[in-house]
Amino acid sequence: MKRDLLTIFDLSANEIEALLKRSVALKAGVDSSRCPLIGKSIGLFFEKPSTRTRVSFEVGVYQLGGQPIYLSDRDMQLSRGETIADTARTLSRYLSGMVMRVLKQTTVDEFARHATIPVINGLSDMHHPCQALADLMTIYERKGHLEGVRLAFIGDGNNVANSLIEAAALTGMDFVIASPEGYGPEASIVEKARKQGKGSITVTTDVKEAVAGADALYTDVWVSMGQESAAGEKEARFRAYQINSGLMKLARPDAIALHCLPAIRGKEITDEVMDGPQSAIFDQAENRMHTEKAVLEFLVV
Repeated sequence: MKRDLLTIFDLSANEIEALLKRSVALKAGVDSSRCPLIGKSIGLFFEKPSTRTRVSFEVGVYQLGGQPIYLSDRDMQLSRGETIADTARTLSRYLSGMVMRVLKQTTVDEFARHATIPVINGLSDMHHPCQALADLMTIYERKGHLEGVRLAFIGDGNNVANSLIEAAALTGMDFVIASPEGYGPEASIVEKARKQGKGSITVTTDVKEAVAGADALYTDVWVSMGQESAAGEKEARFRAYQINSGLMKLARPDAIALHCLPAIRGKEITDEVMDGPQSAIFDQAENRMHTEKAVLEFLVV
C-alpha cells in the first residue's frame, strides 16, 4: 500500500527516528554508490518559486539514480481546466513519485487521494514537513538528542511552525512559539499535537518567555508568499519579534539559531546572528537534501 508524506503526522515517532538516522548516514556518504531510484522518475510539481526545495530534490533524486522531472502548473493542462484528479491518475502511470510545492494544502491532499504513487508535500500554506525533518536533523546534529530540547519559534504561526509543532509532539521536544496576538499557529494542529502527550506545546505572545532557557531559536519571514498585500501591517506588528544578539543572550549559552530561508536580513533576523558562531542555518539548508533522500528511499523504493 502506497504511503504519502503530506504532514509530519503521516509518520510515526519510530519512523522519524529511522529517517533521521538514515539522513545522517547519507550525509556521511554511506551507500554513496547505491542507486535505489535507478529507472524511476520523480515528478516535481511547483506552483510557487523555489530555491532549496527544487534544487535539493532535483539533486537528491539524481544522486539516488533517478530522473527528476520539473512540472510547472503553467506548462500543464491544469492551466486549461484539467482536474487535479485526472492529472493525478495520469501522472501515476508515468512516475514513481510526486513532490508538490503548492499554494493550498487541499491541492496536495486531493492529488494524493487520486494518485497511486507516493506524494510528498514540498510545501503548502498549512504544512512544510520536509523542512521540519531537516530541522530535526540539524538539532540532532548539534545537540545529540531531540527529547527535552527546548525549541523557541519567534514569529508568524505559519506552515513551518505547524510542522514543527507536529514534529515536537512526536519527538518529545518542548516547543514554544511567540507570535503577536492573532498570528499564532493553527489551533487545531496545536490541540492535536498536545494529545500526543510526548512533547510540550506552548503558545505565547511573550518573546522573552519563549526564549528563556531555549536550546534553539527559530524564525521565518514575517510575510509569506501570497501575503504581500498585508506586508506593512504585519511588519509593524512583528518588529519586537526579531532574532538578534540581545535575544540570543536570553537563551542558553550554547543555543543555536535556525531559519528555513529565504531570510529578509535586518527584519526577522539580523546579520550578526545569521552569520555568527551560533548559526546553524546553512547546515539546516544542506540537510534538506539528505532528509529528502531518506524520505524518497522510504516511500518510493
